Amino acid sequence: MSEIKEILQKLLEKKISSDEAEKLLKANLIEEVGDVAKLDVFRKTRTGIPEVIFAQNKDPQILVGIISGFLDSKKFAIISRYNEEQRTIILENFSKNKNYVIEINDLGKVIVINERSFKFTKKGGIVGIITAGSSDIPVAAEAEVIVKAMGCEVISSYDVGIAGIHRIFTPLSTMIKNGVHVIIVCAGMEGTLPGVVAALVDVPVIGVPISSGYGLGEKGKGALITMLQSCSPGLLVVNIDNGFGAGASAAMVANKIAK
Repeated sequence: MSEIKEILQKLLEKKISSDEAEKLLKANLIEEVGDVAKLDVFRKTRTGIPEVIFAQNKDPQILVGIISGFLDSKKFAIISRYNEEQRTIILENFSKNKNYVIEINDLGKVIVINERSFKFTKKGGIVGIITAGSSDIPVAAEAEVIVKAMGCEVISSYDVGIAGIHRIFTPLSTMIKNGVHVIIVCAGMEGTLPGVVAALVDVPVIGVPISSGYGLGEKGKGALITMLQSCSPGLLVVNIDNGFGAGASAAMVANKIAK
């Protein structure tokens, strides 16, 4: 008898409560794809965060197998950081199936595939996403896909960095008027904008250092240090280019507040 059946049998026999059964079912369910991948298909149930398939460096055929496993078990799959070869093979394998809807965000390098009958549940959270410059937009786009997949509304404003500081006030005012619960701010170079935003609002701000910049602080290191050293309270910082982490964290906080 499988572990799931044992849990359900104990529930039927009233050996455990429904709350205990739920906790056991959430604890860990791993689905294997051949001998190469183990899918944590219950992660969204446990944490509220869907598992995202990180495509970078994965063999295209293995990637297709992983995607198929997700579609079979969860009715959707989110693929991030794909390359052109992977993109082509994904479309070859799934675009002909009329039961699937495929959304491609080439800017953020994210593909979402889901069954036509599947919809991400709206949770009520509202997340603002801001970028300092246009080079920060790909990471912001990745964050936006994750935030929406977790049921949040997104209000975004791009290219409002401190080189033209006056540009930040109107979009920031709009976000606050619309009741955003969290704001994600993506910034490269010296990474000042998240600290500025955190000093102006009364909601949590998540700073995302972007791997732009040159010289001593190249590849996002200068932006990361600036954000970590910020004296603005309420500013949290994720790793360089971590749009997924920022989006997941922002959505968790926003949905909890909305609830």
